[in-house]
Amino acid sequence: MEKPHKKLDAWREAIDLTITVYHATDAFPKEHLFQLSNQMRRAALSVASNIAEGAARQTKMEFANFLHIAQASLSELDTQLEVAKRLNLLPESQWIKFDAKMNHIDKLLTGLIKHVRSAKSQRPRPYPSPLTPHP
Repeated sequence: MEKPHKKLDAWREAIDLTITVYHATDAFPKEHLFQLSNQMRRAALSVASNIAEGAARQTKMEFANFLHIAQASLSELDTQLEVAKRLNLLPESQWIKFDAKMNHIDKLLTGLIKHVRSAKSQRPRPYPSPLTPHP
């Protein structure tokens, strides 16, 4: 069964970001393992997960809501990466790459939200009530 989220560039890019975050946090000192690195991993994973969950929802409004949650998780990750940079856990060159990747994903999400909100609703029509007269 083909999942709808796997067709989305935003989801694919978010998966790549998640893998990159996992690799980057592997290099963090052990004292940061259960604090900053785990929080960063959860935030990165949340971006892709919310895109996937939203794509599986029944209405476009729900989908857009989950895309907004994905953007919020991206902002959370941005804050955590800034902290990692300031603690010298993340080299400036790596932070620049993360920043560019997150900006790209944010633009993809913004475009997807606009598309979802502007497209005609594809919700199935409700079944007619047995009490409603039919022409």
